[in-house]
Amino acid sequence: MKICIAGAGAIGCALAARLAKVHKQLCLLARGDNLIRIKEQGIHLSDLDGEHHVHVRASDDANFLGPQDLILVCTKTMALETILTSIQPMIHSNTVVIPVVNGIPWWYFKGIESRFGGENIRALDPKDQLETLLPHSQIIGSVIFLTASRVGLGNVKANNPHLIVLGEINHEMTDRLEAIRTVFELAGIESRSTDNIRDQLWTKVAANLTSNPLSVVTQSTLEQIYSDPRLTPLVRSILDETMLTAAAFGAKIRFDPPTFMELGAGMGAIKTSMLQDYEAGLPLETDAIGNSVLELASKMDLSMPTTKHIINLAEFMSEQQRSVA
Repeated sequence: MKICIAGAGAIGCALAARLAKVHKQLCLLARGDNLIRIKEQGIHLSDLDGEHHVHVRASDDANFLGPQDLILVCTKTMALETILTSIQPMIHSNTVVIPVVNGIPWWYFKGIESRFGGENIRALDPKDQLETLLPHSQIIGSVIFLTASRVGLGNVKANNPHLIVLGEINHEMTDRLEAIRTVFELAGIESRSTDNIRDQLWTKVAANLTSNPLSVVTQSTLEQIYSDPRLTPLVRSILDETMLTAAAFGAKIRFDPPTFMELGAGMGAIKTSMLQDYEAGLPLETDAIGNSVLELASKMDLSMPTTKHIINLAEFMSEQQRSVA
């Protein structure tokens, strides 16, 4: 199987470091200084299993890398249109693309019958470009539980266990799903297949939404967010609003709130990806992590007042910071 990881951020590099050890045809689509460093020195990952150092075929030219059987799109949602455009030369009729992204995916209403079947999430794909670039029949959904941070170009640290959950977006259990699950399993990444990827998505959405925007507003780690008594009432309010919205769409979050809070606190003194972006002066993923959920809530005439206030504050802080810079 020819595998390409499109995007060399923390998650992309972590996956590349594990997958390249057993999948020798793996390649990486990257750019800029990151690409130069990876070409020169490879990728280094420090995780619970030790130190991993790999050299991979890397380029910023999809034509050079050629057609691929499996593409993992590891990018911020704001860059999806750009990266899906750039990988077109790598996609053939049987290529499977797995978007490894945060939040509600743009394909949420594709592949299944529902009241909103076929609609797009406007916060993510206002011009229907993503659907045009990537037919939903070639997508396998994913939910990744991997907390990674970049400590340098091509150098990543991940202090928690790695888990990826995979599912066809039409909820069927297929041979290609099992084959791709095995790809991750052979690389030492715990991998599970599911017949309802949307349930798993909401679990991750709840984790992202209760932590990411609030981490920017309070400059707090995951441990602080889920355990400090001054913050936990806000977290619980956001969690309750999210669970109600998930339930309105027939989804099940598999953890009860107290267990959810305990698991969050147990992640330790880790900065969320959104806080890392804020500190780096980068745009925040509030559309995927937050505004898309608010959009879904509005479809069911639900309000998420606490969630909306915290997202607004995070966006305000980001705009203020970037205007000064």
